[in-house]
Amino acid sequence: MPVRRYSVAFPKCSLLVSLRILLLVHAGSPVYSQGDSQSDNKVMDNITVRQGETVFLRCEQGDVVTHTAWLNRSSILYAGEDKWSVDPRVSLVTLNQEEFTIKIESVDMTDEGQYVCAVQTSSRPRTTSVHVLVQVSPKIINFSRDIVVNEGSNVTLMCQAIGKPEPSISWKFLSNSGDLASDDELLEISSISRQKAGVYQCTAVNDIDADVQTVDITVNYAPTVSEGRDAGVTLGQRGVLECEADAVPEADFEWYKDNRRIFNGFDGMEIINTGSLSKLTFYNVSDGDYGNYTCVAINKLGSSNTSFLLYAGEDF
Repeated sequence: MPVRRYSVAFPKCSLLVSLRILLLVHAGSPVYSQGDSQSDNKVMDNITVRQGETVFLRCEQGDVVTHTAWLNRSSILYAGEDKWSVDPRVSLVTLNQEEFTIKIESVDMTDEGQYVCAVQTSSRPRTTSVHVLVQVSPKIINFSRDIVVNEGSNVTLMCQAIGKPEPSISWKFLSNSGDLASDDELLEISSISRQKAGVYQCTAVNDIDADVQTVDITVNYAPTVSEGRDAGVTLGQRGVLECEADAVPEADFEWYKDNRRIFNGFDGMEIINTGSLSKLTFYNVSDGDYGNYTCVAINKLGSSNTSFLLYAGEDF
Protein backbone atom coordinates (compact mmCIF):
# COMPACT_ATOMS: atom_id res chain seq x y z
CA MET A 1 0.00 0.00 0.00
CA PRO A 2 1.70 3.31 -1.03
CA VAL A 3 2.24 5.79 1.80
CA ARG A 4 0.75 9.22 1.20
CA ARG A 5 2.85 11.97 2.75
CA TYR A 6 2.98 15.69 3.11
CA SER A 7 5.74 17.70 4.63
CA VAL A 8 5.58 17.73 8.42
CA ALA A 9 9.26 17.93 9.20
CA PHE A 10 11.17 18.22 12.44
CA PRO A 11 13.91 20.80 11.85
CA LYS A 12 17.11 20.01 13.66
CA CYS A 13 17.01 23.21 15.69
CA SER A 14 13.52 22.51 17.10
CA LEU A 15 13.74 18.74 17.57
CA LEU A 16 14.42 18.73 21.30
CA VAL A 17 11.74 21.32 22.03
CA SER A 18 9.18 19.43 19.97
CA LEU A 19 9.95 16.14 21.72
CA ARG A 20 9.58 17.81 25.09
CA ILE A 21 6.13 19.06 24.14
CA LEU A 22 5.06 15.65 22.87
CA LEU A 23 6.31 13.83 25.96
CA LEU A 24 4.58 16.30 28.27
CA VAL A 25 1.33 15.75 26.41
CA HIS A 26 1.70 11.95 26.61
CA ALA A 27 2.46 12.10 30.34
CA GLY A 28 -0.81 13.90 30.94
CA SER A 29 0.75 17.24 31.99
CA PRO A 30 -1.13 20.42 30.98
CA VAL A 31 0.38 21.95 27.86
CA TYR A 32 -0.20 25.53 26.81
CA SER A 33 0.47 27.35 23.57
CA GLN A 34 2.14 30.74 23.38
CA GLY A 35 -1.25 32.33 23.91
CA ASP A 36 -1.75 30.35 27.17
CA SER A 37 -4.86 28.57 25.87
CA GLN A 38 -5.30 25.05 27.14
CA SER A 39 -4.60 22.10 24.78
CA ASP A 40 -7.36 19.97 23.28
CA ASN A 41 -7.42 16.32 24.34
CA LYS A 42 -9.55 13.69 22.63
CA VAL A 43 -10.07 10.10 23.74
CA MET A 44 -11.19 7.62 21.09
CA ASP A 45 -13.04 4.36 21.66
CA ASN A 46 -10.90 1.35 22.52
CA ILE A 47 -9.57 -0.69 19.62
CA THR A 48 -9.88 -4.44 20.12
CA VAL A 49 -7.64 -6.65 18.00
CA ARG A 50 -6.76 -10.34 18.08
CA GLN A 51 -3.22 -11.54 18.63
CA GLY A 52 -1.44 -11.85 15.30
CA GLU A 53 -3.65 -9.35 13.46
CA THR A 54 -2.78 -5.82 12.28
CA VAL A 55 -3.98 -2.69 14.07
CA PHE A 56 -4.24 0.74 12.41
CA LEU A 57 -3.82 3.88 14.54
CA ARG A 58 -5.28 7.02 12.94
CA CYS A 59 -5.57 10.61 14.10
CA GLU A 60 -6.81 13.73 12.38
CA GLN A 61 -4.38 16.45 11.37
CA GLY A 62 -5.12 19.96 10.13
CA ASP A 63 -3.95 22.65 7.75
CA VAL A 64 -1.62 24.34 10.22
CA VAL A 65 0.18 21.39 11.83
CA THR A 66 3.80 22.09 12.63
CA HIS A 67 4.75 18.87 14.42
CA THR A 68 3.02 15.53 14.90
CA ALA A 69 3.97 12.19 16.45
CA TRP A 70 2.60 8.84 17.61
CA LEU A 71 3.76 7.65 21.05
CA ASN A 72 3.36 4.58 23.22
CA ARG A 73 4.48 4.49 26.88
CA SER A 74 6.51 7.68 26.43
CA SER A 75 8.31 6.08 23.50
CA ILE A 76 8.04 7.81 20.14
CA LEU A 77 7.00 5.47 17.33
CA TYR A 78 6.86 8.03 14.52
CA ALA A 79 7.64 11.75 14.50
CA GLY A 80 6.19 12.92 11.23
CA GLU A 81 7.82 10.85 8.51
CA ASP A 82 10.71 9.86 10.75
CA LYS A 83 10.49 6.42 12.25
CA TRP A 84 11.83 6.28 15.81
CA SER A 85 10.68 2.78 16.70
CA VAL A 86 13.13 -0.04 15.96
CA ASP A 87 10.27 -2.53 15.74
CA PRO A 88 9.97 -3.73 12.12
CA ARG A 89 6.26 -4.40 12.65
CA VAL A 90 5.55 -0.67 12.97
CA SER A 91 5.22 1.31 9.75
CA LEU A 92 3.76 4.53 8.34
CA VAL A 93 0.55 4.22 6.33
CA THR A 94 -0.65 7.78 5.68
CA LEU A 95 0.66 11.25 6.52
CA ASN A 96 -1.13 14.19 4.92
CA GLN A 97 -3.24 17.20 5.86
CA GLU A 98 -6.20 15.02 6.83
CA GLU A 99 -4.70 12.15 8.79
CA PHE A 100 -1.62 10.60 10.33
CA THR A 101 -1.93 6.79 10.34
CA ILE A 102 0.52 4.09 11.36
CA LYS A 103 0.06 0.34 11.66
CA ILE A 104 1.41 -2.43 13.88
CA GLU A 105 1.50 -5.88 12.33
CA SER A 106 1.41 -9.25 14.12
CA VAL A 107 0.06 -7.66 17.29
CA ASP A 108 1.08 -9.31 20.56
CA MET A 109 0.17 -8.84 24.22
CA THR A 110 3.13 -6.50 24.68
CA ASP A 111 1.46 -4.08 22.26
CA GLU A 112 -1.55 -3.61 24.51
CA GLY A 113 -1.88 -0.20 26.13
CA GLN A 114 -2.45 3.48 25.44
CA TYR A 115 -1.27 5.19 22.29
CA VAL A 116 -1.17 8.96 21.88
CA CYS A 117 -1.11 11.05 18.74
CA ALA A 118 0.32 14.46 19.65
CA VAL A 119 -0.17 17.34 17.25
CA GLN A 120 1.35 20.79 17.50
CA THR A 121 -0.41 23.50 15.54
CA SER A 122 0.37 27.21 15.20
CA SER A 123 -2.19 28.01 17.90
CA ARG A 124 -2.23 25.14 20.41
CA PRO A 125 -1.21 21.51 20.92
CA ARG A 126 -3.76 18.73 20.94
CA THR A 127 -3.69 15.00 21.62
CA THR A 128 -5.73 12.03 20.54
CA SER A 129 -5.40 8.93 22.71
CA VAL A 130 -6.66 5.42 22.13
CA HIS A 131 -6.33 2.22 24.14
CA VAL A 132 -5.49 -0.96 22.24
CA LEU A 133 -6.86 -4.20 23.71
CA VAL A 134 -5.31 -7.45 22.50
CA GLN A 135 -7.37 -10.62 22.61
CA VAL A 136 -5.54 -13.94 22.83
CA SER A 137 -6.79 -17.44 21.99
CA PRO A 138 -6.81 -19.91 24.90
CA LYS A 139 -3.78 -22.09 25.43
CA ILE A 140 -3.65 -24.92 27.97
CA ILE A 141 -0.29 -24.55 29.72
CA ASN A 142 -0.50 -26.90 32.71
CA PHE A 143 -2.18 -30.24 32.17
CA SER A 144 -2.12 -33.64 33.87
CA ARG A 145 -0.40 -36.52 32.13
CA ASP A 146 -1.84 -40.00 31.60
CA ILE A 147 -1.90 -41.81 34.94
CA VAL A 148 -2.24 -45.33 36.31
CA VAL A 149 -3.86 -45.76 39.73
CA ASN A 150 -5.28 -48.56 41.84
CA GLU A 151 -9.01 -48.83 42.35
CA GLY A 152 -10.10 -46.87 45.41
CA SER A 153 -7.44 -44.17 45.03
CA ASN A 154 -8.23 -40.46 45.02
CA VAL A 155 -7.41 -38.74 41.71
CA THR A 156 -6.93 -35.05 40.92
CA LEU A 157 -6.57 -33.82 37.34
CA MET A 158 -5.36 -30.29 36.55
CA CYS A 159 -6.07 -28.09 33.54
CA GLN A 160 -4.80 -24.50 33.57
CA ALA A 161 -5.02 -22.17 30.60
CA ILE A 162 -4.14 -18.63 29.60
CA GLY A 163 -5.92 -16.33 27.17
CA LYS A 164 -7.70 -13.01 26.92
CA PRO A 165 -10.53 -12.80 27.76
CA GLU A 166 -9.76 -15.31 30.51
CA PRO A 167 -10.86 -18.75 29.25
CA SER A 168 -13.43 -20.89 31.03
CA ILE A 169 -12.55 -24.51 31.80
CA SER A 170 -14.75 -27.59 31.46
CA TRP A 171 -14.08 -31.32 31.85
CA LYS A 172 -15.87 -34.17 30.07
CA PHE A 173 -15.64 -37.91 30.61
CA LEU A 174 -15.47 -39.07 26.99
CA SER A 175 -15.60 -42.78 27.84
CA ASN A 176 -19.09 -42.33 29.27
CA SER A 177 -21.15 -40.53 26.61
CA GLY A 178 -19.26 -37.27 27.12
CA ASP A 179 -20.97 -36.37 30.39
CA LEU A 180 -19.84 -33.11 31.99
CA ALA A 181 -17.46 -33.98 34.81
CA SER A 182 -16.49 -30.52 36.13
CA ASP A 183 -16.29 -26.84 35.23
CA ASP A 184 -13.23 -26.10 37.32
CA GLU A 185 -9.46 -26.23 36.72
CA LEU A 186 -9.24 -29.19 39.08
CA LEU A 187 -11.19 -32.39 38.49
CA GLU A 188 -11.30 -34.44 41.68
CA ILE A 189 -12.41 -38.08 41.70
CA SER A 190 -12.75 -39.67 45.13
CA SER A 191 -12.19 -43.41 45.57
CA ILE A 192 -12.04 -44.04 41.84
CA SER A 193 -13.71 -47.18 40.49
CA ARG A 194 -12.98 -49.18 37.37
CA GLN A 195 -16.07 -47.64 35.76
CA LYS A 196 -14.36 -44.24 35.95
CA ALA A 197 -11.36 -45.40 33.93
CA GLY A 198 -10.99 -43.89 30.47
CA VAL A 199 -10.40 -40.63 28.62
CA TYR A 200 -11.12 -37.23 30.13
CA GLN A 201 -11.17 -34.08 28.01
CA CYS A 202 -10.41 -30.55 29.17
CA THR A 203 -11.64 -27.63 27.06
CA ALA A 204 -10.48 -24.04 27.54
CA VAL A 205 -12.66 -21.58 25.65
CA ASN A 206 -13.09 -17.82 25.33
CA ASP A 207 -14.67 -15.47 22.77
CA ILE A 208 -11.81 -16.08 20.36
CA ASP A 209 -11.22 -19.81 20.16
CA ALA A 210 -10.84 -23.03 22.15
CA ASP A 211 -8.02 -25.36 23.16
CA VAL A 212 -8.55 -29.04 23.95
CA GLN A 213 -6.41 -31.66 25.71
CA THR A 214 -7.16 -35.22 26.80
CA VAL A 215 -5.80 -37.44 29.55
CA ASP A 216 -6.25 -41.18 30.03
CA ILE A 217 -6.79 -42.75 33.46
CA THR A 218 -6.00 -46.44 33.83
CA VAL A 219 -7.49 -48.06 36.93
CA ASN A 220 -5.87 -51.25 38.18
CA TYR A 221 -8.00 -53.84 39.98
CA ALA A 222 -7.76 -57.45 41.08
CA PRO A 223 -9.12 -60.24 38.84
CA THR A 224 -12.72 -61.36 38.85
CA VAL A 225 -13.24 -64.80 37.26
CA SER A 226 -16.46 -65.80 35.53
CA GLU A 227 -18.18 -68.89 36.91
CA GLY A 228 -16.78 -72.05 35.37
CA ARG A 229 -18.96 -74.21 33.12
CA ASP A 230 -18.67 -77.98 33.53
CA ALA A 231 -18.07 -80.02 30.40
CA GLY A 232 -19.20 -83.54 29.47
CA VAL A 233 -16.87 -85.20 26.96
CA THR A 234 -16.92 -88.74 25.51
CA LEU A 235 -13.81 -90.88 25.81
CA GLY A 236 -11.38 -90.26 22.97
CA GLN A 237 -12.99 -86.95 22.02
CA ARG A 238 -11.76 -83.40 22.24
CA GLY A 239 -12.75 -81.32 25.26
CA VAL A 240 -12.19 -77.66 26.27
CA LEU A 241 -12.50 -75.80 29.58
CA GLU A 242 -12.63 -72.01 29.27
CA CYS A 243 -11.66 -69.54 32.02
CA GLU A 244 -12.34 -65.81 31.60
CA ALA A 245 -11.04 -63.10 33.97
CA ASP A 246 -11.71 -59.37 34.16
CA ALA A 247 -8.58 -57.63 35.50
CA VAL A 248 -6.24 -54.65 35.00
CA PRO A 249 -3.46 -55.32 34.37
CA GLU A 250 -4.38 -58.53 32.56
CA ALA A 251 -4.25 -61.63 34.69
CA ASP A 252 -1.87 -64.54 34.45
CA PHE A 253 -3.59 -67.95 34.54
CA GLU A 254 -2.78 -71.17 36.39
CA TRP A 255 -4.64 -74.47 36.00
CA TYR A 256 -4.88 -77.24 38.62
CA LYS A 257 -6.34 -80.78 38.68
CA ASP A 258 -7.24 -81.45 42.26
CA ASN A 259 -4.19 -79.85 43.99
CA ARG A 260 -1.67 -80.52 41.25
CA ARG A 261 -0.69 -77.72 38.87
CA ILE A 262 -1.01 -78.42 35.16
CA PHE A 263 1.61 -77.13 32.75
CA ASN A 264 1.28 -76.76 29.01
CA GLY A 265 1.78 -80.15 27.27
CA PHE A 266 1.14 -82.14 30.47
CA ASP A 267 -0.50 -85.49 29.64
CA GLY A 268 -1.50 -84.25 26.19
CA MET A 269 -3.20 -81.10 27.52
CA GLU A 270 -2.67 -77.67 25.99
CA ILE A 271 -3.06 -74.30 27.71
CA ILE A 272 -3.63 -71.28 25.46
CA ASN A 273 -3.91 -67.80 27.02
CA THR A 274 -5.30 -64.97 24.91
CA GLY A 275 -5.85 -61.70 26.77
CA SER A 276 -8.58 -62.23 29.34
CA LEU A 277 -9.29 -65.83 28.27
CA SER A 278 -7.48 -69.07 29.08
CA LYS A 279 -8.37 -72.42 27.46
CA LEU A 280 -7.43 -75.85 28.74
CA THR A 281 -7.76 -78.27 25.81
CA PHE A 282 -7.88 -82.10 25.91
CA TYR A 283 -7.25 -83.63 22.48
CA ASN A 284 -7.99 -87.24 23.40
CA VAL A 285 -9.92 -87.53 26.65
CA SER A 286 -9.09 -90.57 28.76
CA ASP A 287 -10.55 -91.92 32.01
CA GLY A 288 -7.73 -90.24 33.92
CA ASP A 289 -8.74 -86.82 32.61
CA TYR A 290 -12.14 -86.85 34.27
CA GLY A 291 -12.38 -84.95 37.54
CA ASN A 292 -12.24 -81.49 39.13
CA TYR A 293 -10.19 -78.63 37.69
CA THR A 294 -9.45 -75.17 39.06
CA CYS A 295 -8.51 -72.02 37.14
CA VAL A 296 -6.70 -69.28 39.07
CA ALA A 297 -6.33 -65.73 37.66
CA ILE A 298 -3.57 -63.62 39.23
CA ASN A 299 -2.23 -60.06 38.93
CA LYS A 300 -0.30 -57.79 41.28
CA LEU A 301 -3.45 -56.73 43.11
CA GLY A 302 -4.83 -60.16 43.93
CA SER A 303 -6.28 -63.39 42.59
CA SER A 304 -9.56 -65.14 41.91
CA ASN A 305 -10.49 -68.71 40.98
CA THR A 306 -13.28 -70.88 39.70
CA SER A 307 -13.83 -74.65 39.49
CA PHE A 308 -14.84 -77.00 36.63
CA LEU A 309 -15.90 -80.61 36.39
CA LEU A 310 -14.87 -82.65 33.38
CA TYR A 311 -17.13 -85.69 33.25
CA ALA A 312 -17.92 -88.50 30.86
CA GLY A 313 -20.42 -87.48 28.24
CA GLU A 314 -23.08 -89.78 26.79
CA ASP A 315 -22.49 -91.58 23.51
CA PHE A 316 -25.05 -90.94 20.78
